[in-house]
Amino acid sequence: MVEADLEPRHVTIVEVRPPWDGVGEHTRFPIARLRYTAITGQWSIYWRDRNLKFHEYDRRRPTKNVQALLDYIADSGDPVFWG
Repeated sequence: MVEADLEPRHVTIVEVRPPWDGVGEHTRFPIARLRYTAITGQWSIYWRDRNLKFHEYDRRRPTKNVQALLDYIADSGDPVFWG
């Protein structure tokens, strides 16, 4: 399952998985982040490294169309998002 954690200037896309043994809490794994720049009115994609730090994704330009970025993350096949 995929969820979104909302903050004032960014949205973090999170993969949520049930516990492997059926006991305990679901795990939440950050996949990507969309950041909003108020001056330009555009959103940018950021990818997460193994240390849980986010870095700007340079293969897709910022855009005002958030759905285009969500579609790109879902359909690009780039392992940086879905490893």
